[in-house]
Parts: sequence; C-alpha cells; structure tokens
Amino acid sequence: MTDVVVVGGGIAGLVTARDLAKGGADVVLVESSGVLGGMIRRHTVGGLDLDMAADSFATRTDAVGRLAIELGLGNDVVAPDPRGAWLMTRDGRTSPIPATGLLGIPSTPMAADVLAVVGQKGGLRAQMDSLLPGPVGAKAESLGELVRRRMGERVLDDLVVPIAGGVHSTHPDQLDPERVAPGLRAALLREGSLARAVLALRARAAAGTPVQGIRGGIVRLVDELVADMETYRVDVRLHTRATRIEAHAVEVVSADGTVERLPAQHTLSSVPDPERTAAPDRTGIELVTLVVDQPELDAAPRGTGMLVHPDAQAVSAKALTHATVKWPWLAEAAAGRHVLRLSYATPADATSAPGASGPDDAATSLPVDPDGPVGTRALHDAATLLGVPLTATQVAGAARVRWHGPDLTAAGLAEGVVGIGEASSGRGLAGITAAARTAAGQILDS
Repeated sequence: MTDVVVVGGGIAGLVTARDLAKGGADVVLVESSGVLGGMIRRHTVGGLDLDMAADSFATRTDAVGRLAIELGLGNDVVAPDPRGAWLMTRDGRTSPIPATGLLGIPSTPMAADVLAVVGQKGGLRAQMDSLLPGPVGAKAESLGELVRRRMGERVLDDLVVPIAGGVHSTHPDQLDPERVAPGLRAALLREGSLARAVLALRARAAAGTPVQGIRGGIVRLVDELVADMETYRVDVRLHTRATRIEAHAVEVVSADGTVERLPAQHTLSSVPDPERTAAPDRTGIELVTLVVDQPELDAAPRGTGMLVHPDAQAVSAKALTHATVKWPWLAEAAAGRHVLRLSYATPADATSAPGASGPDDAATSLPVDPDGPVGTRALHDAATLLGVPLTATQVAGAARVRWHGPDLTAAGLAEGVVGIGEASSGRGLAGITAAARTAAGQILDS
C-alpha cells in the first residue's frame, strides 16, 4: 500500500503530488494521456514557443505567485502591459473595458467609460442599485441573476456577459457568485449596494494588476513541477487510466490492457468519477493562434485584446488576445511580428483532437492553413476586431487547439476521495492551485 494515489497529471495533480512527496509521502500519480500538464503546455507557432492555453493567472490570491517562487521562477513573474483590453457588445459596438469594475460589474455606474458602453439609460438603471435595499439579489443563485436584479439587463448584457462570460467561458446565469467572486454577497449586504460592494472588494485586493504571467510562458510552471516529480521520487505512470476510484484504492488500466489495483491510505482525483452516470455539461473551446507580420499592429489599436459578446454578429470569435502587446517579453522574442490568439466556442463533442482515442486524451496543437476555412475565419475576425487589414500572405505561422470548458456536472467522486482540479474547484489557475495545496497540506497534517 502506498501513501497516496493522485489521479490526473494536470496542474492540480502535479502540485498536489509535489507537495505530498516533498512532505515525505510515497505518491503514485496516474495520467491517462502520454503527457503531463493538462492544458498548461507549450506549442511552437511560427518559430515561437507559446502557451497552448492559459497565458496568465489571477492575483486575487498569492497562490500561483508563491508557487512560482518555490519553483525558482519568482524573478520571472511579470505584469501585463497596462493598456488594458476592449470589448464588443451584442450590437457590434467596441469600447475600452471600464477601469473600475469586477467581472464587468461597474463600481461607478455613471462613469464616462461605463456610459460609453451601456448608454445613459443603462447607467441610470444601474445607478438605482444605490436605492435598493441591500438584501435585494443577495440570495441570487447566479451572478447573472444578481446583476440583473441590482443593476438591470443592460449592464448584464453589455458588460458582464462579455467580460465574466469571456473569463470563465460560461454565461453569467450559470456562474456561482461565491465561486467566481468570493465575498461579493457578503460585501453587498455589508455595504448596501452592489457598486459599493465592488469598490470594497477592489480596495481589499492586493495592489498591482489583476493578472500576472511568467516570462517564457505559464508552461514553465509545469516544466519545474515535472522536474520535481523526479526530485521527490513520485511514481508517475503515463498512459494509465483510472477505471475505479475509491477512498483507499484506485483501479487502473495501462496502455497494454494490464489491469491493476493500487491500494493507498489516501486518494485524490482531478477528474470526475469514472463510473459517474450523469453526462458532462460543458462547452467546447478552440484557440487559434496567428503569428503575423503587420506593422499597423504596432500601435496596439485594441490594447491587449478584446472580449466579445457571444451573440455579436460581426465576428464568430468570443475573445482575442494581442499577446505581443500584453506581454513585452513576447514582443521582444517575436522581433516585430505579432501574436494573436482567438478563442471560439465549439460543440463539446468536437473538442477531441483528431486521432485521440477518447475525451480524456490530451489536446493537440494542429497547424492551420491561412487560406483554409479555419485560417480565413481567424484572419477575418482578427481584422474586424482590431480594425487592421490582415491577409494570408502576412501569416508566419498558425495553429489551433481544442479542449473542453468547465464541466458543470458534479464530479460525483466516491465518499472519502478528495476532489482537486477543475472538476472540483472550477476554472482558474489560482483557485485550482490554492485548492490543491490545501488538500495536500491537510493530508500531510493528518
């Protein structure tokens, strides 16, 4: 019997396994695919090594920053360019994202940058928030309902849907306020208005930018964690799929069909229970990365990028990141070229990479033909969002990656199995890291 079996080799599994093994536990880590890191991986596009998915982490806690320091990356934690991002509303209007909000919820509804998006009528309706009793909306089950009741449909549709929905890849009507904005309900009751609650939460937040990155890419966290698997003697088993997860044992099957039962004092899982009968409730996501040579983009016409209302008709992308504006280190590496990352919603069953044997297989980066349908769509959307002409001849490299959004169906883990990762903690590197380290600490303490 080993001390701990960890199921899943994404960031949550790696962090948990490292902390446990560093603390003296014997750890077995099983991963169904042939690579570690989950979606925190790199791919090469146009000769540039880039993050395959997430390129930043939230700083509302110090969880990721502290981990980076422990892994020797503290001096490489960097802030993004301060110019900020823009948004596109349902009707195709574009404006800078208001400066003093939280997930699109404005702290000053009648501020000029808010009115530029929601209009005078929308701002006046949002200002009524200050006249409503504090308990109104405080028990709302979703972020969308909370904003709708306090500030009205216009603020919800023009600001919160593209911003909160873009960040979490989910409509605000399906987002739990306690998960995506911890403390917002309590602040609403304490302050008496949603706007003042946002101000209070922003005042309590750590100084600095809401997100940070790592010079060379977030994937460097995985590089160091994988190295620590060897340093701390974690028994890593790739191409090993869990078929049954119990409180004190995990049944697995390897690539050659060998079935094995791994007894353990503790089991942790970053994936749903393999025997869960409820179907997953999730969306698909496709990220198309373009490396282009277009000097007109040097002016950063839309700052660090754009968030797009899901019902906007002008483009099909739901977000664009102008990565070489957002990250000065990447601009230096790109040597005058520009890296554009466009994300799209896709059907959940369309996210597996061609050739993958199942939904748990790691996503794969695939090259894109700039003259093909995917490349043509991405170039059109990027040109429309940035207001700069782009042609296939300007593309130095292009690739796409598909993966699943967060699964809204409960992980369904057996009693005694500790849930970690997106299946239990929701989306977001900061939250996943903090929850994983807490779980590891509790086991070591016991």
